[in-house]
Amino acid sequence: MTASFSHFRRPLHVMAAAVAVSALSSAPIFAQSALTPELEAAVQAVQRADQADADQYAPEPLAAARQALAQAQTAHAGRDKKKALDFAQRATVDADLARARSQEAVATAEVAQRKAEIADLQQQIETGGKR
Repeated sequence: MTASFSHFRRPLHVMAAAVAVSALSSAPIFAQSALTPELEAAVQAVQRADQADADQYAPEPLAAARQALAQAQTAHAGRDKKKALDFAQRATVDADLARARSQEAVATAEVAQRKAEIADLQQQIETGGKR
């Protein structure tokens, strides 16, 4: 008995589908690698601002950074390099400002806490350590 190719039809379709799914699932990876250095820097700057709790301490510049980043990504997708570059640089600057303001707010709160601790210790020294 001779084996025919119809016997292999189903596994070939399954393999073809698996290859197609694999190719489609890796497409975002290729799209990510095509980012310009400026756009990648903007993405990283917004991530750093997020990690610095800028949502809480500097929401306005962080919102501006996110909006500029979205505009940069849209321009990049539309292949408008000039606008993508401009928006990416704006996003980076706004995100860095948000991160700096957030770090400043955290540092100011820490200084206020230390001053309160010092005042409490000074009061304890003056009263002889009794509470």
